[in-house]
Amino acid sequence: MTIEQSAWTGMVPVEDTALAVTDTGGPGIPVLYLNGQFATQGYWRHVIAELGPQWRHLTYDERARGRSKRSADYSFEAAVRDVDAVLAARGVDRALLVGWSYGAVVAAHWAGRNPERTLGAVLVDGAFPHDWLDEAMEQRIRKLFRRLGWVMPLLRPTGLAPRMTAGQQADSNIELGVISRERELGPVLDGITVPVRYVVASGTSFGSRGDEQERIRTSLTAVTARNPNIRISAKVAGNHGSLLRKDSPAIAGAVRETAAARDHLAR
Repeated sequence: MTIEQSAWTGMVPVEDTALAVTDTGGPGIPVLYLNGQFATQGYWRHVIAELGPQWRHLTYDERARGRSKRSADYSFEAAVRDVDAVLAARGVDRALLVGWSYGAVVAAHWAGRNPERTLGAVLVDGAFPHDWLDEAMEQRIRKLFRRLGWVMPLLRPTGLAPRMTAGQQADSNIELGVISRERELGPVLDGITVPVRYVVASGTSFGSRGDEQERIRTSLTAVTARNPNIRISAKVAGNHGSLLRKDSPAIAGAVRETAAARDHLAR
């Protein structure tokens, strides 16, 4: 049972850290937003405004992002555990997940592991099963974050950069490449039994070159062919970094579509 709560903002202790959480409260369907890899909960403000107050919106900053505290564990499994911690702290038993980029992979794994607690999932330009990580790409990632290492401390007070070292950020990005491989992520998506809707961006993402990102996105064709619970809700014009702002109506539409699909299955 989900306990209705009043609006709340505060820190939720989790393992060796604490996460900054915002809960709009109310009786609406709980929607939990899962951020991009180094983003913060503020990125969702346009989507939340588009959906309006009839939904219960829950956002949080991941470990060492935004106002959340540092941790000794920035692994993907820690990110999945944090979903449980936030929902438990806010008395939410079942939620609809909306994940962007890295958060889409977290949402897919959590939905696959917890079908009885998942009302559905909207995966925003992420969770594409594709073998994009090789040795050359790994070296490219490490070089990129080393080059950015000098500017990150300057941006941290603004909340625009995580309180992680360049090496920790690179490790997180490389781990994402490993778990996104077709043999890793494909079975996760194939096993999902709740309604899932993708919103797919166009063009590049941070660190990508040429048509790399568009080639990665083509992996969805096989995913939707194998699993009828998974559909593409929209292909939008915005690129990976801008779609939460520019294409918030399409994301909100996918949330409504997912909720409606769940209601249809429940009848």
